[in-house]
Amino acid sequence: MLLQFNIQVIVLAAQATWRRSIRPVIVQDFILFPFIGFAGVLLLWWIVATFFTTLLPTPWDALMANMDYILNPFYRRGPGDLGIGWLLLASLRRVFLGFVLGSIVAIPVGFWIGTSRRAMLAINPLIQIFRPVSPVAWLPVALATFNLANPSAIFVIFITSLWPTMINTAVGVASVPKDYLDVAQVLEMPKWRQMVKIIWPASLPYVFTGLRISLGIAWLVIVAVEMLTGGIGIGFFVWDEWNRLNLNSVFLAILVIGLTGLVLDYLLGRLQVWITHRPPTTT
Repeated sequence: MLLQFNIQVIVLAAQATWRRSIRPVIVQDFILFPFIGFAGVLLLWWIVATFFTTLLPTPWDALMANMDYILNPFYRRGPGDLGIGWLLLASLRRVFLGFVLGSIVAIPVGFWIGTSRRAMLAINPLIQIFRPVSPVAWLPVALATFNLANPSAIFVIFITSLWPTMINTAVGVASVPKDYLDVAQVLEMPKWRQMVKIIWPASLPYVFTGLRISLGIAWLVIVAVEMLTGGIGIGFFVWDEWNRLNLNSVFLAILVIGLTGLVLDYLLGRLQVWITHRPPTTT
């Protein structure tokens, strides 16, 4: 009876704490403030569309015009007439392939730079030269090499994904405390074991920071690349709808692109927590 009474007291105390502090904080931080932010953007959009231009649709007009896309995102009504869900998947496929290929190259090279001064002196000038180059500037090179739009877009994503991941990995490896490595040498730990047991775990937060930056840039670039190369994808959808002066669909695509980028970053952050058992780094 005493144990049951204590459990009831603990439950009641937890419920009271939830009502007094935790629930208001959750409602305020994750519902109220985001709602205020979105409402402010929608209000600004409505004011601009109503009083400053006749070309932009109002939020309500855009919502009503896009109901078919929203309710049927995966329809197929003939060649080139696909729902926005299929277009989004096509863009995600290109981004995924380019991002994975870039990560496969960037992480080992970053480790090499971080552990070898000679590698850093040899590769760092190349990074500093190629990193500021606009990703779209690589598109003519890719088109001249592959003669096809799809592999060219994947190549641009690949080259875009290299630099943030490579730089952050090198910084993470170089930032491993020297005391850790001194202890490993005293214990006569082999070099490969130092890499696996010390350097890799200590540099993982930096690696994931680079990966999240690279993924964000890759998703940003694919829209511009698809605008130029055409084909099936969310970027070409934006350009095609603009040529038709259908700004209702353009606003829908902007919302889809933004939400997709948010989801991609969240998923990579969850993967970081699962692997490192640490809170995700902010980018």
